[in-house]
Amino acid sequence: MTNSEMREKIANGQGFIAALDQSGGSTPKALQGYGYRGDEWSGEEEMFGLIHQMRSRIISSPSFGSGKVIGAILFERTMDGDIDGKPVPKALIDQGVVPFIKIDKGLEDEAHGVQMMKPMPELDALLTKAKTLGVFGTKERSVINLANPEGIAAVVKQQFDVARQVLGHGMVPIIEPEVNIKSTERAAADRILLDEILKNLESVPASEQVMLKLSIPAEAGLFTPLVNHPKVLRVVALSGGFSRADAVRELAKNPGMIASFSRALLSDLRHDQDDAEFDRTLGTAIDEIHGASVA
Repeated sequence: MTNSEMREKIANGQGFIAALDQSGGSTPKALQGYGYRGDEWSGEEEMFGLIHQMRSRIISSPSFGSGKVIGAILFERTMDGDIDGKPVPKALIDQGVVPFIKIDKGLEDEAHGVQMMKPMPELDALLTKAKTLGVFGTKERSVINLANPEGIAAVVKQQFDVARQVLGHGMVPIIEPEVNIKSTERAAADRILLDEILKNLESVPASEQVMLKLSIPAEAGLFTPLVNHPKVLRVVALSGGFSRADAVRELAKNPGMIASFSRALLSDLRHDQDDAEFDRTLGTAIDEIHGASVA
């Protein structure tokens, strides 16, 4: 796929984006969810080797290349790896799946009800490498725990500052200010977030577009103004701790949003499943998430 073909697939494709970007801090939990006890590896290299095997198996599974997955978000080490001798971004592109790269380096401690992103001093070098490998876009995550206007404004400003840096490298940023779905102030935080995103979209050059990855809102349809905004290429939803059944039900109430799920996609996969069972299990999850994304 050319860059313009990837843009068209993300803008109008009937499918969803798989989040395969668990990084250092979340990798042990992801492996335990995959059926490992936690004592099968010693040290980071063995741990990352196992998570790469998991991701390679997912990407190589026939159901993953069915056309229902239109994009995939990768961790940097996954992007740098290969599948059957191909760089992972190329393996995805050859299946018609648009590659993205997670660029944030984790979260700061909470202040003003939010967690900002840690500094990214090597971001330009990472973007240059990713672009060379054929990666289409990026993803960066912050967290909002309370409906604090000052905190939410700071999170959104930081997200858009980084997004403009990504746009400068000819890539499309996915801005992810995640509202904690367990927050007692979730609905109010959603509304403040919407207002701040709409204000900051004005800073995006007229010829450019960003993507948004947002928690499914407490009020169905709240983010419709973002879905229809000319500077937004696509709005995708994170599962945020919902079970897959709950996530697909809530997503289907929000036309125009498509899924970008991680745990809700992978929760039933186990490393000791044979290939047929693994593909069947993954295919069931893909079908359910796809259905909610195109509802």
